[in-house]
Amino acid sequence: MVKVNKDFIKTLFSIEGKVAIVTGATGALGSAVAKGYGYQGAKVLMTGRNEDKLRELQQEFSAEGIDCAYVAGDPAVAADVAKIVEGAVAKYGEINILCACHGLNAPKGILEQTIEEWQKLISADLKSVYVMCKAVAEQMVKQGKGGKIVITSSARSKRGMKGYTGYCAAKGGVDIMSQAMACDLGQHGINVNTFNPTVFRSDLTEWMFHDENVHQNFLKRLPIGRLGEPEDFVGIATFLASDASNFFTAGNYAADGGYLGN
Repeated sequence: MVKVNKDFIKTLFSIEGKVAIVTGATGALGSAVAKGYGYQGAKVLMTGRNEDKLRELQQEFSAEGIDCAYVAGDPAVAADVAKIVEGAVAKYGEINILCACHGLNAPKGILEQTIEEWQKLISADLKSVYVMCKAVAEQMVKQGKGGKIVITSSARSKRGMKGYTGYCAAKGGVDIMSQAMACDLGQHGINVNTFNPTVFRSDLTEWMFHDENVHQNFLKRLPIGRLGEPEDFVGIATFLASDASNFFTAGNYAADGGYLGN
């Protein structure tokens, strides 16, 4: 007899009723994930450094029936992160999902980049992930119900690129750190995974969609035939936050239109 639980399969990808923290919620990817989670019935605590933008998103999402709140803060600052975690627990009682969508890039080659500029990228893209994940993991362990930690990394973690010495180093660190965190947290029922996009539409990359030379050059390396849109990543962010990924941990999953395979 095939051993497949019908009720489990029917709710395999559901995150309804779960409490999710989404960092970088004011960015293109973070706002798409936050709204996507909300549409699926999750309770969403959004965070970022721009409180005015967070307030606008909370009003927009609430008008569509999404149960959401926000706490402004810098994910690299432990005191801010403590405030974020405390805010989520105070509002919703627990934390089941962390989806880290924050990040920073300022391309510059090693000969031009100062040590301070390099360190700023490491802090924004690597240290911040550690600080945020540590605080959330401690809360999840306290709850005793497990949880899902989903981290946005980058295809740049796997391949270097001119001018990306800081960003590549940080994202490469995120990938291997997430694997180590998964080893630390598996005994507590906490899954830790990354997904790794290549270029997708945002305020910073919009020009790439309109510069024909740059656009066509990227497309040569993308078997899927187009650059990404923020909503392209809601699916994998949901999969890694749902019961469908219960046996998936310590993974770095390409979400790049085939870039790394080409």
